[in-house]
Amino acid sequence: MTLQLREYVIAEGHLEDFVAAWLDGVVPLRERLGFRIQGAWTVPAERRFVWILAHDVDEEEFERLNDAYYASGERAAVDPDPAQWVEESRQTFVHSILPDRR
Repeated sequence: MTLQLREYVIAEGHLEDFVAAWLDGVVPLRERLGFRIQGAWTVPAERRFVWILAHDVDEEEFERLNDAYYASGERAAVDPDPAQWVEESRQTFVHSILPDRR
């Protein structure tokens, strides 16, 4: 499984707007396209939104599927678009160091 840590700084006064738009528009579409949200958190004092996006493919295929997500008409139709409130973003593939505990 491929995991990507995503961190955003959200425009002042819009963290709640971002979260609502993300939950209503991004999450359902990502899940329909085979992605999973492993977790999502806010750091209100820093206007940060942090989440982990996962898919059962390698990193190269993850990037291809992610590009297809952003190029899709469904993504373009998300309204309101939470991206309008993102001031900074960072995406990094992460690898677990813990043993599988299933």
